[in-house]
Amino acid sequence: MLSPLAPRSDFPLLAANPGLHYLDSAATSQKPAAVLDAIRGFYETANANPHRGAYALSAKATDLYHDARSTVARFVGVSDSDCVIFTRGTTEAMNLVASSWGRANVGPGDEIVVTALEHHANFVPWQQLALATGSTLRIVELTPQQTIDLDLLRDAVNTRTKLVAITHVSNAVGAITPLQDAVHIVRARSAAVIVVDGAQAVPHLPVHFDTLNIDFYAFSGHKLLGPMGIGALIGRRALLEKMPPYQYGGDMIEWVRDTDCTWNVIPHKFEAGTPNAADAVGLAAAIRYLEALGMANVRAHEVALLERADAAVRALPGVTVYGPPAAQRSGVLSFSLADVHPHDLATILDQHGVCIRAGHHCGQPLMRRLGVSATARASFYVYSDESDVDALVGALTAAQALFASVD
Repeated sequence: MLSPLAPRSDFPLLAANPGLHYLDSAATSQKPAAVLDAIRGFYETANANPHRGAYALSAKATDLYHDARSTVARFVGVSDSDCVIFTRGTTEAMNLVASSWGRANVGPGDEIVVTALEHHANFVPWQQLALATGSTLRIVELTPQQTIDLDLLRDAVNTRTKLVAITHVSNAVGAITPLQDAVHIVRARSAAVIVVDGAQAVPHLPVHFDTLNIDFYAFSGHKLLGPMGIGALIGRRALLEKMPPYQYGGDMIEWVRDTDCTWNVIPHKFEAGTPNAADAVGLAAAIRYLEALGMANVRAHEVALLERADAAVRALPGVTVYGPPAAQRSGVLSFSLADVHPHDLATILDQHGVCIRAGHHCGQPLMRRLGVSATARASFYVYSDESDVDALVGALTAAQALFASVD
């Protein structure tokens, strides 16, 4: 019996709903009590504006905020914590790079390379940057198993390539990119800046930015047991220091004169306004929770669950499963059921207490290549167990029987 890696009792929502089978963790994860307590604790014992006061309470808030940054840096393998920029999440991080680095460095005749596997947040900013600057957007196609075709990546990258945007793990089909191989190809053929979407990787895999030989890496806290509205952009110091700010206001200023301004040092240059200190503290608590579980254990648990679910779902008639073999995916099972729209399927499964996602998963370019408008997606995490797999398969069997009776 595959028990949950993290007990359901640690998660108030799951503990209060014992019959609920939450299989939409790729969209957002449930939050352990330790995270909720950390956020509440900040507001109850340290609620002041970081960096803005000379009094003890503000100093306490500042220390907690800085400790959260250091915790993130440790978790994703960044030796220089100043290179951790807090954002609202991966989407804002990608837009930050596109607006700041992109507008300053990309122009006519340059090329931007993305893949057909990308989430819209790592596709549309580069598409719009290309349109705004007169540069060319090149899209790397996929293998039949919906993984990035490295041979086509090699063909796409050249001396005109200014930026390569690539996902570490696909949110739509769970495919894990062989990132070291992809980076080696890009580095061998260009001086391009490499931007990696790590939203679906950081919650599931050990990540060590300093060894990846990339330029930017982004992730979202709510995917890894943390609160919504907090995430981070990791960047190389040399690039971050040259980049102009993309928002203006408090905390990112050094001096304001009547006719011009100078900017604060990183990371503050990119964190205009009142910081989201409470959620940063919550994110740090989530990271500590995952560290206690061990990221190698997180990965092993998900592979075991996914292999069981993959085999059971594939055995059902009329099911198509997307993506590479289970061992090459994160905890994502993306599939379709013949003659049943994914939205209808998700509604029926909900009646059985099974929560899955149905739609294009912010990946319409990928859906077009799959020849579908949407898929159903079940996604597992540390609180998932064998009963969730069994409930999924049972609900799918019931859905098939229901539609067969209608026919």
